[in-house]
Amino acid sequence: MSWAFLILAGFLEVVWAVAMKESRGFTRATPTLIMLGAMIGSFGLLALAMRSLPLGTAYLIWTGIGAVGAFAAGVWLLGETLTIQRAVAALLIVAGMVTMKLS
Repeated sequence: MSWAFLILAGFLEVVWAVAMKESRGFTRATPTLIMLGAMIGSFGLLALAMRSLPLGTAYLIWTGIGAVGAFAAGVWLLGETLTIQRAVAALLIVAGMVTMKLS
C-alpha cells in the first residue's frame, strides 16, 4: 500500500506544479485552490508512504515522479519545448528512480 500512496503522492505533485504555473503568481483563484489541495494531498500521502518506506527511497521517487511528470506536462499541456537534452535528462531521472527501487 505504501507504494500506491507514494505513486499517487507523486502524481499530485505534478498536479500542484501545473496548477501553480496556471495560477499566474497566485492571481487566479481556481488554480491556486487546486494547487493548495494537491499539495496537502501530496504531502499527506508521502507521509503515509514513509511509515514503511525508507526516507531516501520515498523522497527520491516522489521528487522524481514530480520532476519528470511536470516536465512531461509542460511539454504536452503547456507547449514547452522538447529537446533531446531535456528528454535525456528526464530519462536519467527515471533511471535513477528505477535503480533506487531495485536497491
